[in-house]
Amino acid sequence: MKNTTRVRVAAVVGAAALRKDVTAVYDYSMSGFKNISASIAVGAVTGYDYSTSSHFSGGGNGSLDFYDYHNSKFVQLKLKEKTFEGYDYDSQKFFAGSVSGGSISLYDYETNQYYNYSV
Repeated sequence: MKNTTRVRVAAVVGAAALRKDVTAVYDYSMSGFKNISASIAVGAVTGYDYSTSSHFSGGGNGSLDFYDYHNSKFVQLKLKEKTFEGYDYDSQKFFAGSVSGGSISLYDYETNQYYNYSV
């Protein structure tokens, strides 16, 4: 999964789990903040990545799935309390993770590595 996609997943998970708008994501693997916004309103996902000047949006019916306009691919995403899982149609690989407060840990099955974020 591309780093931009992982950050978007972290932003969406953070917005959904914390029930608040996300205005930035700290990426521990890159040791820096990513200028990205994400919100969940009436079950819909909306977001914007300022580093790539691209939108991502979707959701509805309890789903956090979104279309990534930067990659022109869908990302499936389900959050169950403190854990999440999904599928990235760009890399054609699954991912999974957990959320605790504003900390998000994502395991990418393409790279076989964990990535950690704060929102």
